[in-house]
Amino acid sequence: MRKSLCLLPALALTLLCACGKADTKTPPTRPADLISTERQFTAPSDGDTIAIFDTSLGEVRAVLYPDAAPMAVYNFVGLARSGYYDNTIIWRSEYGFAVQGGDATGTGTGGSTIWSNNPYPLEADANLKHYAGALCAAFAAGGDVTGGNSQFYFVTALPDSVSTADQQAELTANGYTDAQVAAYATVGGLPYLDNTDTVFGQVYQGMDVVDAMACVDTVKDEDGNDTFRPTEETAITINSVTISTYPGPGTDTADSESNVG
Repeated sequence: MRKSLCLLPALALTLLCACGKADTKTPPTRPADLISTERQFTAPSDGDTIAIFDTSLGEVRAVLYPDAAPMAVYNFVGLARSGYYDNTIIWRSEYGFAVQGGDATGTGTGGSTIWSNNPYPLEADANLKHYAGALCAAFAAGGDVTGGNSQFYFVTALPDSVSTADQQAELTANGYTDAQVAAYATVGGLPYLDNTDTVFGQVYQGMDVVDAMACVDTVKDEDGNDTFRPTEETAITINSVTISTYPGPGTDTADSESNVG
């Protein structure tokens, strides 16, 4: 995830400034239901591939999109099934932006792939966006890789992060559909990362857990700057990532159909 690469510079500056002002980390109130034709806000279908994240803060379930991002999904699924993500940590927790994990070293500078650690290319799909709750492929922080690896992040942008008329007009001017603009306006997101990072899934259950991850206390460096790394006391562990099919084990249909909002 590279915050410096912006598809929409003016909008990106506005969003980054908004994130930087978040001194109080209050879990956002997200809409319980969103009526949208956007794929990421429709209930998964029976048999869809899902990932179940068992974490120290609770369970998160995300539907995966192998048709739109085949290499990202294939790599993620392969690593998950091998146990690569078991007992790893969320090493980055940035309120109003994203929480990131998937690095077995726990530093944010490592990563792996099922292809002998070779990276895979960007898979940007016009129908998948960086809405709140999006599951995205990431790049190792400070690494030299030219594509995705094992790292991933959940978008935790606040519901009002794309709420102004100017922001929405800029999206429209850049070719976003009315439905996409409306979805961003309702749930928030990081549109400046569209076409920069790969979206390969979407949280459909447990977004409150993801938001809780973004609210933990984080470490300051020697200059007092936030490293966005959870403190030792608030460390978040990913116990395991299980790959299944919707609706998945231990979940009744009514509960599993709730959307992220």
